[in-house]
Amino acid sequence: MTRRIVRTVVQVATAAVVTFIIIFFLDRNFRVLPNVIHEYLPTHHAGLLVTDITITKCSSYNLFSSCKLDPLVWHRIDKDLYLGMSTFSSAYVHVRRKKEEELTADDKVVVDVTVGRLDPSAKAKDDADEPWEPRPWGLWVKRSSKKGASDSRKAITAVDVLFGDDGVEAREAWTLVGTPLLIDAGSKIPSSHITIRRGDEVAPFKPKPQINENGRFKIMQLADLHLSTGVGHCRDSLPKDWNGGKCDADPRTLDFVTRILEEERPDLVVLSGDQVNGDTAPDSQTAIFKYAQLLIKHKVPYVSIFGNHDDEGSLSRAAQMDLIETLPYSLSQAGPEDIDGVGNYYIEVLARGVSGHSAITVYLLDTHAYSPNERKFKGYDWVKKNQIEWFKKTAEGLRSKHKKYTHHHMDVAFIHIPLPEYRDGNLTFVGEWKEPPTAPVYNSGFRDALVEEGVVMVSCGHDHVNEYCGLSKTPDEKPALWMCYAGATGFGGYAGYGGFHRKIRMFDFDMNSGRITTWKRVEYGENANKRIDELIIVDAGEPIAPVFEEQ
Repeated sequence: MTRRIVRTVVQVATAAVVTFIIIFFLDRNFRVLPNVIHEYLPTHHAGLLVTDITITKCSSYNLFSSCKLDPLVWHRIDKDLYLGMSTFSSAYVHVRRKKEEELTADDKVVVDVTVGRLDPSAKAKDDADEPWEPRPWGLWVKRSSKKGASDSRKAITAVDVLFGDDGVEAREAWTLVGTPLLIDAGSKIPSSHITIRRGDEVAPFKPKPQINENGRFKIMQLADLHLSTGVGHCRDSLPKDWNGGKCDADPRTLDFVTRILEEERPDLVVLSGDQVNGDTAPDSQTAIFKYAQLLIKHKVPYVSIFGNHDDEGSLSRAAQMDLIETLPYSLSQAGPEDIDGVGNYYIEVLARGVSGHSAITVYLLDTHAYSPNERKFKGYDWVKKNQIEWFKKTAEGLRSKHKKYTHHHMDVAFIHIPLPEYRDGNLTFVGEWKEPPTAPVYNSGFRDALVEEGVVMVSCGHDHVNEYCGLSKTPDEKPALWMCYAGATGFGGYAGYGGFHRKIRMFDFDMNSGRITTWKRVEYGENANKRIDELIIVDAGEPIAPVFEEQ
């Protein structure tokens, strides 16, 4: 009896497997399964598939030319391939898309894209029955009408455009087509590159920062990268004869960042604003991907806030943050929508082990850009009242949780534009003050809020050649708050005060003793391999006065 039951079970299981295999292959060729089931099969695409790509060019010289196609059929990627830098011409990439369940027998699915002057079929021997089809400006697309082509891993599901010979892709599952489109744009307009995604959108990897087993945690602050669309041009770079006098800003900036990343091995990178140099970044996305790709490559989580130049290019603060939030290793957040600005948020660095308790809280706030009342308060904007209220409410709400940490819990903050107190001549200074701090004229009281909530250090950027830390004190002369400048990292921004060399600021947290030590790294010169102005700013979880060595 038992043998008969076993035999029956085996027969039923075998029949089920055979039936599944038959249906699977039939479905790949003849789509026999209902669409509802299709959407849940891992080999099928839940979103859109690209069925064609083309390019249009229009000119103010030719009244009959148009850069618009039927919007019911074509989706236009709204990036002018001339980047708005041509007096008379514009051009756009258009993509035709369909849902997989809407494909007909006449539809073809794009499975490959390349760029070149010659027909790539002459070199390729595979897929001879799927010819390369020419499109304008050296673009070639390969489309397949084979059954199952839409299920193939080769099927292209999204298309975008990036710019510049140094352009890189930072998104998961995306690939940059290396050869630029053959545009008659001239050398002053950055080259344009097609970039494609195969398969469905991939959820980005978001690591949780945690104190290392030795009790240490290191933060690198990158201030004022000022990246461009294209390589950019160096400003106020030293030495003047570097590389024979030819200095491309972004490659030199990113080489500097790469060197310090590999030497310091930080656990977190804070991008404290003006990552994008708006005037020279007509495609902000291209500029953002440069730093993101570098940090992703080094597997370092990062957070970012905006400066006064970031949104002077092609994307608003909100649009940039929407993009940055989708990138791997990015822990950046837009923050509450009902609070002024974009990028008011905090992250927790967890204690070592499995307790899940917070050891460090990093607050990041948007300091906006230019004064909303230039007549009364000239210069720059300030942290708004509702931001301060949000910060205080958040800090007070976290306090009870932070008490569960058995060591000294520490709160720190990063902003872009300095606080008015940065220009207080009574600060205890360590490092160089080379330019007057361009803090807002109006004082909204954020420094006092930081002190009240126990924040031990705040660091900013904005004033490129200031690289000091200043100790702010209580009325009875006790250490209250360290306020640091990072010093500018990027060669695309100014640096023309007193022979300034680009800097990167480091913060080393030793949770065993509740200590924060800071120093700077320099891009060039005899101190390039040294720590500059190394200083203990916090001990036992409290700000301390600097200890100067006797001369």
